[in-house]
Amino acid sequence: MSDWKNRLGVLYSTNPDFEYTTAEVAEPETLPAAEQRLRLSLSKKQRGGKEVTLITGFIGSSADLEALGKTLRQRCGVGGSVKDGEIIIQGDQRQKLLTILPSLGYTKTK
Repeated sequence: MSDWKNRLGVLYSTNPDFEYTTAEVAEPETLPAAEQRLRLSLSKKQRGGKEVTLITGFIGSSADLEALGKTLRQRCGVGGSVKDGEIIIQGDQRQKLLTILPSLGYTKTK
């Protein structure tokens, strides 16, 4: 354990057999594209009245989610981000995404 910041506020034991463990959660393995069940929805909540398209339901690592988000933003030609396991695409891009996602192999998209 080289990262001492993870141990701040921890009392140490005098037991020589004590091993410090952290509660790290392993990321789930990324499912193949054909098995992903992605959901498209339109949202205006907490966005100042602006519309965004949300893509939810991705199961996999955050790096793969970031890569998919980047690809979709480039194909749509708009901005967006990836937050809290969701891909956020600016504007109402649902129809465009319904044609792009199957071409990428995501066939179970609603």
